[in-house]
Amino acid sequence: MTPDIRVTIMPTDTNPYGGAFGGWIISQMALGAASRASRHSKGRAILVAADEMRFPAGAVMGDELSVFTTMEKTGTTSMTISARADRRERDGDFVETVATGRFTFVAVDDANRPRPCTPD
Repeated sequence: MTPDIRVTIMPTDTNPYGGAFGGWIISQMALGAASRASRHSKGRAILVAADEMRFPAGAVMGDELSVFTTMEKTGTTSMTISARADRRERDGDFVETVATGRFTFVAVDDANRPRPCTPD
């Protein structure tokens, strides 16, 4: 499975103890989910909810963070996307999941009004 986003955790992404900020990890997951939402809806989609965030493990500076997303559900104008963030040691092959969550997006037009998420 190819990740939607892959980044290296840098010093500015960490707390004073060298661990990745949870908020930064969530933002990477939201970016990956937003990319999937925009591709699916063939246009602009805005985040309306982030739910069920879980952090089963930590990540540290230098780890590679990969975000994987899956379209879970689509409505007339909305999309629910699950996201998983995995860390890989920079100098090894050890991989573990550090966060999971769900993101809901609404497809919108240029005036920010909801539009069908599967255009004609």
